[in-house]
Amino acid sequence: MVIDEELESEESQEADDLFEHYKFSVDAGQARLRLDKFLTLRLPKTSRNKIQQAAINGCVLVDGKAQKSNYKVRPGDEVTLVMAYPKRELEVIAEDIPLDIVYEDDELLIVHKGSNMVVHPGHGNYTGTLINGLLHHIQQKDPDGSPALVHRIDKDTTGLLLVGKTEEAQAFLARQFFERSIHRRYVALVWGDLQDDKGTIEGHLARDPRNRKLMRVFPDGEKGKMAITHYEVLKRFGYVTLVSCKLETGRTHQIRIHFKYIGHPLFGDKTYGGDRIMKGTTFTKYKQFVENCFSILPRQALHAQSLGFEHPKKGEMNFESDLPADMQQVIDKWERYTESGHPLQE
Repeated sequence: MVIDEELESEESQEADDLFEHYKFSVDAGQARLRLDKFLTLRLPKTSRNKIQQAAINGCVLVDGKAQKSNYKVRPGDEVTLVMAYPKRELEVIAEDIPLDIVYEDDELLIVHKGSNMVVHPGHGNYTGTLINGLLHHIQQKDPDGSPALVHRIDKDTTGLLLVGKTEEAQAFLARQFFERSIHRRYVALVWGDLQDDKGTIEGHLARDPRNRKLMRVFPDGEKGKMAITHYEVLKRFGYVTLVSCKLETGRTHQIRIHFKYIGHPLFGDKTYGGDRIMKGTTFTKYKQFVENCFSILPRQALHAQSLGFEHPKKGEMNFESDLPADMQQVIDKWERYTESGHPLQE
């Protein structure tokens, strides 16, 4: 198995950024040509067979409508291709790494990723990643098998990940992400007391030109892709709030940067400023309490809790996972802190 060496190693991308979403406009002088051949000529590193498989699964669109491989392209057509990763440049080594497999069949598997684990190999993390472990796991039964993640979560985010095991399943699942029909729900602990019980955060996301490792909201849409996060308050603790987040899109760092954008960064998020006291009293005991929480949970308080999708052969499937022990422990501490009558004032 080989992958693209340019993929981020520290902070992995999420759904919409995972797949190769190619879009081509057919030139005015283009002769009538089979759709699969048209795409093969423009994607020389992608096999014609992989393109044909994508077409079978409805992942090759012309003007927004799925077309078969033998469709003849015409001048002015808008051709879109959604597919799992084609062959890349960096070889991935299969490694025997303990995995928490929640569900598995011949087409796909669901894995629960722990914290401090990079999903995909890249600069600085060529081994020990989730993909290294998945490759070993799958090749125990099928030496030619190769996993393809259909979305990703950050190194220090925990939760459920969906993995395709066949090209057919990968293409089938890829289209669901492209069409935003996958249901994903995250649980996050954020700084501050949110004004509304429910809300939606919108804004175009792109790399921060001053620091390419960070994402930034461009509210006027001058850069990036539109990102939409729906949230609902689960519990209020005065200085922090437990929220449920439903993703309509899946951009890199979407939940983390969206909540920072509205002034409520995720608790413990070193990248976006949540690893310092942002709300609370000046009391020394309070500072010690927060520092203890940071020690228990030295990462962003974010967990991919639920996942719903259509299985290529078995219909609709839904999965839920418990909060990880470190995150649950910090939530319990905040609950005891507020219930014990500690003053909630600035």
